[in-house]
Amino acid sequence: MTDYNYDSFSAGQYTLDNFQGPAAGRKAQDFSMQTTDGSQRQLLDFDGDFLVLEIGSITCPLYQSRRAKMKTLTEKHPDTSFTIMYVREAHPGKTRPKHTDAEGKLSNARALQFEDGEGRTILIDDLNGHAHVAYGSFPNAVFIINKNHCVVYYSDWNNPTATGRALVNLKAGNPASGMGVFLPAIPSVGFATLKNAGKGAGIDFLRSFPNLVWKNLIKRNLRVLLRRPHPISPDTNC
Repeated sequence: MTDYNYDSFSAGQYTLDNFQGPAAGRKAQDFSMQTTDGSQRQLLDFDGDFLVLEIGSITCPLYQSRRAKMKTLTEKHPDTSFTIMYVREAHPGKTRPKHTDAEGKLSNARALQFEDGEGRTILIDDLNGHAHVAYGSFPNAVFIINKNHCVVYYSDWNNPTATGRALVNLKAGNPASGMGVFLPAIPSVGFATLKNAGKGAGIDFLRSFPNLVWKNLIKRNLRVLLRRPHPISPDTNC
């Protein structure tokens, strides 16, 4: 990974074969983060039985494609906390360029909440992405964290069906199921997201498209299908 807030997207800016976020059974790091109303709150200050933490930004087609199913998940689990960690723009363009100051990042997070209608709590990482880096730096990872602040499920790419299945298992007192396969963005949502990001976002994505297909749809999914995850108790204390 080069400059954290990159000017334009390239698959080479991500170590797609080596996710560095906290695995299941590891301690989740806490951070003081900004809310969309401008106040500060701790990332791991949550009321539910578990915290489902998803990484996202307004210019991420994958995150935008997951939102409808994640909304359904929040409605099915009102006793669980759901939070978005707002990070750098995945696909910066002329309309929504890279973040150069905290105000710009806050503005995009507010647009996600008030214009795009994201109903989950949004916590905004700092300009240099310290929390995002600690959680692996991927644009749409997801973590389930218990009250002991231990990660009990993670996936480098969010698959809402797998996330929902993991949450059901954990709430039933069982280890989470394995992470799901990588699913590409919904074409209509992806196109709209890149268009809204502005000039440059679409062409930058297309340049990296073959690399993304190879590393995510093929290599990553094969790793997931062949791996045997170590079961982690839902009340583990790390």
